[in-house]
Amino acid sequence: MQPFSIPVQITLQGGRRRQGRAAFSTSGRKSNTDHTDGDPPDGHKKLPSSAGEDRAMLLGFAMMGFSVLMFFLFGITILKPFMLSTQREEANCTAIHTRITDDGTDCAVLCGVDCQGQGRYPCLQVFVNLTHSGQKALLHYNEEAVQINSKCFYTPKCHRDWNDLLHSALDIKEFFDHKNGTPFSCFYHPDSQSEDVILRKKYDQVVIFHCLFWPSVTLLGGALIVGMVRLTQYLSLLCEKYGAALRDAAGGRGPDMEQHRRSREI
Repeated sequence: MQPFSIPVQITLQGGRRRQGRAAFSTSGRKSNTDHTDGDPPDGHKKLPSSAGEDRAMLLGFAMMGFSVLMFFLFGITILKPFMLSTQREEANCTAIHTRITDDGTDCAVLCGVDCQGQGRYPCLQVFVNLTHSGQKALLHYNEEAVQINSKCFYTPKCHRDWNDLLHSALDIKEFFDHKNGTPFSCFYHPDSQSEDVILRKKYDQVVIFHCLFWPSVTLLGGALIVGMVRLTQYLSLLCEKYGAALRDAAGGRGPDMEQHRRSREI
C-alpha cells in the first residue's frame, strides 16, 4: 500500500498548487480590474493644486493683465507723443533779453461749477542766442508751452489774481536776468528755421525707459509666478506617479517570492 500512497499525495499537493496559482491569478486580475476601473488614466489626470497655488496663479495673471494695461496707457499718453514730437538737439544758449508784455494774454478761469469766467496772465518772453550759430531765438519751457502759446515762455495756471501771476513771472524774469551772458543748456531743431527753442524736454529717454521698464518687470514677474506654480504642480504629479509605480512593483514581488518558497519546500 505504501507505493500507491506517495503518488496520491504528490497528486494532491500538485492539485492544491495549481488551485493556488489559479486563485492568485484570478485575484490579481480582479485587483488590476478594480484599480483600472476606479482610477482615471494617467493621461487624463489633472495637475494637483492647493488654495495657495490657486491664489498665486491668480496673482500672476493679475500682474500680467495690469502690465498690459500699463503698456496701453503709457503708449497713448507718453510714447506716442514722444515719437511724434519734433526731434531736437542739445545746444548752449545765452539769455540776451527778457520782457513782460503789457497787454497780457486771455485765459479761461475754471474753479468749479459756479466759478467760471475769463482771466488774464502776463506773457513772459525770453530771447536767447544760440552760441554755435549766433541765431537769435525765443525760449520756451518745453514742447507743450510751444503748442499752447508760441509767444510766451510758459503758460501758468489761470486764475483771477493778476498780482500773483505777475510776481511769478517777475521771479522767472529775474532768474534769466542773472544768467545774462552765462551759457546754459537748451534744445533746438537743426532741420528747421523756426526760432523756437525749448529749455527742457517734456519726455526724454529717462521717462521712456521707466515707461517700458516697470511694465516689463511686472509682466515678467507675473509670468514667472505662473510658470513656477505650474512646474511645482507637474513635479508633484510625477512624484505621485513614481510612488504608485513603486507600490505596485513591491506588491507584485511579494506573491512571487512566497510561491517560489512553497515550490522549494515541495
